[in-house]
Amino acid sequence: MFGFEKLEVWEKSIELVNKVYTLTRSFPSDERFGLTSQLRRAAASIPTNIAEGSGRTFPMDNCRFVETAYGSVMEVVSLSRVAHDQNMLSLADYEAIREESATIARMLSGLRASLVKKELRNEKTSSRQT
Repeated sequence: MFGFEKLEVWEKSIELVNKVYTLTRSFPSDERFGLTSQLRRAAASIPTNIAEGSGRTFPMDNCRFVETAYGSVMEVVSLSRVAHDQNMLSLADYEAIREESATIARMLSGLRASLVKKELRNEKTSSRQT
């Protein structure tokens, strides 16, 4: 098992991707290369960036990927709003995506904070050694 697979935020992000894929199957075919593609890419970017960041050596490098994942969450929320406004997503589905996105955003904020703390501890340790 890879380290990122143990993260609850990664698992929840995968669940969101699967939900987005399921919901966008009913979008109009003329949106296949538009809103459908954008929403799917934004959702898939969340767990992908979490995974990629976990492979970085330094916590602040990982932190940048977590921040990118957070930005992708915001993109999913915005695109879901457009889909709802264009009558492609029901209010219930839009609200479910928002709720799951809010949970993931909070978890990513917590992960980022822990990475920053870890980096600060590393800096203190290395400054004592010099």
